[in-house]
Amino acid sequence: MKDEKTNVMRMLDKAGVPYTPHTYDPAVDKGEEVAALIGAEGDRVFKTLVTVCPRGGNFVFVIPVTATLDLKKAALAAGVKSVEMLRQKELLPLTGYVHGGCSPVGMKKPFPTFIDETAVLFDAIAVSAGRRGYQVELSPQALASFVGASFVPLTV
Repeated sequence: MKDEKTNVMRMLDKAGVPYTPHTYDPAVDKGEEVAALIGAEGDRVFKTLVTVCPRGGNFVFVIPVTATLDLKKAALAAGVKSVEMLRQKELLPLTGYVHGGCSPVGMKKPFPTFIDETAVLFDAIAVSAGRRGYQVELSPQALASFVGASFVPLTV
């Protein structure tokens, strides 16, 4: 498992974006447990959440696993009246990723992406590498640049 590369890792390699890969038991599905398994603090490990605007359109929000997305702040960041969480069964067809393995990198098509402002407090953050059991640790600025994201307040 340690030598296997995900598509996210291949994309980062091709773009010359440095990262550190981490693997863990894919049966683990709690973000704070994932953080412990890869040796990182929970506020440095980020989850990728996909939302839908009732008037159409999807948005991606990347927040610490220890936090909860504030839907009002998310809508404000996206410049829409409201957003709601995408239904889990719609995640794979829309993004190409399964729940627990959703990465802000390499979705089927690009969506407006926002990263919680706390990411800039760290030299590196970890996000899913596109498959359960895999994470990549990289500079938050490099991630934001690669996916075209901005840093905004997003959590409760």
